[in-house]
Amino acid sequence: MKRIVVLVSVAVLLMFAATACQLPQGPAGEAGAPGEPGAPGATGPRGPKGETGPVGSRGEDGLDYRPAEFVGSDACAECHEELHATYMESGHPWALNAIVDGEEPDYPESKTPDPPAGYEWSDILYVVGGYGWKANFVDQDGFLITGVVSDTTQYNLENGSLDIDEGWVAYHAGEEVANTCASCHTTGYIPEGNHADLPGLIGTWAEDGVGCEACHGPGSNHVNDPYVVNLTVDRASESCGECHSRGEITELESADGFILHYQQYDELFASKKRVMECVDCHNPHESVKYTRGGSPKSDCETCHFEEDEYQKITDRRHASCVDCHMPHATESAVADPAQFSGDMRTHLMAINPLANDQFDDDGAVSEPYLTLEFSCRSCHREDGSGPNLTDDELQEFAVGFHDRAEAGSGNRQR
Repeated sequence: MKRIVVLVSVAVLLMFAATACQLPQGPAGEAGAPGEPGAPGATGPRGPKGETGPVGSRGEDGLDYRPAEFVGSDACAECHEELHATYMESGHPWALNAIVDGEEPDYPESKTPDPPAGYEWSDILYVVGGYGWKANFVDQDGFLITGVVSDTTQYNLENGSLDIDEGWVAYHAGEEVANTCASCHTTGYIPEGNHADLPGLIGTWAEDGVGCEACHGPGSNHVNDPYVVNLTVDRASESCGECHSRGEITELESADGFILHYQQYDELFASKKRVMECVDCHNPHESVKYTRGGSPKSDCETCHFEEDEYQKITDRRHASCVDCHMPHATESAVADPAQFSGDMRTHLMAINPLANDQFDDDGAVSEPYLTLEFSCRSCHREDGSGPNLTDDELQEFAVGFHDRAEAGSGNRQR
């Protein structure tokens, strides 16, 4: 009986539920708070490229920059005529001389009369140097002439102070030597390529010889607007030392009893004078070899007036300051060991009166100061202009040379 009642109740409930589902739905309740966003879906495919938009308006012009170019020393002469004329009397413009129409180059003082034996001037492309000391020659392929035709291919000019005549000597006889001199003998040098496409000319350049722009930089902008664009004026000795040096500046290379040339900056750097600049004494536009009263710019006694006043010399005809402090200890072309004299003055200047030997045991390196060997022996030797003194006698005389207690006075070298 209970089972029948339960079944009837369930049936009634099911009928009621079915009837309720067919009733109309009530109004929606208020929306609940949104849930947290889900993870983004995958990016859809890229759409097609749109059409190009219109061109924008042109912006304002920027400043015009034109890098300076080399114009040559003749362009400088148009305004700096007097300065250029003085410069042309110095050795710089004659460092590398092109042979034009088979004619020998025309130097202001010296002369190179002929090319090496077996060559005509028409066979020569350049003369390297030839001003003051020596000349080397470059053939039409750009190689230095060394001795394939003749064993003597370097021409040394006459040296009157050493009583050595001009003449031909060997220069790397039989070797093939490319012309690497151009890095210091030209203007606007670039160490790439071959000048004029010649195999023997290493690098390219803007002007033969050491022109105005070798020190002052390319001048086209200055030429076009001289009152607005100034050229470089570099008074630093390092600028001169780019060419007037050889290898490591802290070591003075030597050979055959003399300091090797092209070491003026190295010598200055080794001395107490490194605090000075080359231009303190030298006008780079004027000749040193053939001085015309302008170089050096000042006398030694301008600064060293006490040393000039107090010295052991009592004979006014004795040596000048530079004879002792800048002796000819350097060789460029010629030298005579017997005279303790080369053909160039050194820039060491400081004398060590306790040292006799100028070079190390191998003769390959000079001391960073002058010794009695060159400061004294160029005069005080056998057949010299002064008495032939022993090392001890020279040292006794050199020590305290400018001391007031030891020196005489009133001995200005005039």
